[in-house]
Amino acid sequence: MTSHTISVLVENEFGVLARVAGLFSGRGFNIESLTVNEDPLDPTVSRIVLVTTGDDQIVEQINKQLNKLVSVIKITDFKDVETIDREMVIVKVSVDERTRSELDSIVQAYRAHVIDIGPRAITVELTGDSDKIKAFIAIVRPLGIKEVVRSGKVAMARALQLNHDNHQNKRAREAE
Repeated sequence: MTSHTISVLVENEFGVLARVAGLFSGRGFNIESLTVNEDPLDPTVSRIVLVTTGDDQIVEQINKQLNKLVSVIKITDFKDVETIDREMVIVKVSVDERTRSELDSIVQAYRAHVIDIGPRAITVELTGDSDKIKAFIAIVRPLGIKEVVRSGKVAMARALQLNHDNHQNKRAREAE
């Protein structure tokens, strides 16, 4: 099973998200991460970025079904594309006199930001790739996590596709 990050550009209409999600659930696939935002350059368009794990052939069929939806403008499966991706997490961590400086050190090491301070808890915001988010949560867990809110992944193709271009060039040479 392969992880797929898929970007779907859709018309910004009522019910589009439900129809897109329905194609995945109807085929027994879980959406592991989901973000939806109105395009800041064109409010008539929204971008859905979702992450799912599944067999390549089934995900290809889902992509074909998505293309049949009237509201879908463009689908990009980032499976063979180098991407820039980020998630955000907000973590409320229990603190006392003993653990406050330890949390401060962790926040600095991860380049996170303290966004709220209370007498018994500090709330921290962190942006990064999935591995960085997971590592941060794991390292602050022993201090005592009170609450965690995590966004879904956002992703876009890198401007320069070195591996993808090299792969295509290799295929072209092999075909000659």
